[in-house]
Amino acid sequence: MDKDNQQPQQINIQLGEKEAEGIYSNLAIISHSNAEFIIDFTRILPGVPNAKVFARIIMSPVHTKMLARALNENIRKFEQQFGEIKVDERGGNPFGNFPGFPPPGNIIN
Repeated sequence: MDKDNQQPQQINIQLGEKEAEGIYSNLAIISHSNAEFIIDFTRILPGVPNAKVFARIIMSPVHTKMLARALNENIRKFEQQFGEIKVDERGGNPFGNFPGFPPPGNIIN
């Protein structure tokens, strides 16, 4: 069988009970090197000056770009079904002025 006629391999993904609960995050801090992207998922609360990282994901640049494409496609599908997601285009902090909030360039909102 040549490469063009191969069937895609099926992958069985297991989801543990703890992971199925999920982790709420309202702030992602992204950094990168020449070899990887690091995404720290945290949450900030009004009046609380510190934010704890609840999950850190380290990905290769290729996988990060594939994730970005998948997110964009899912956002497009979501907006087709539920309407446009409104984002503050001024680049400001969507959560108000929390002490210690990272600068807007590092925020996913």
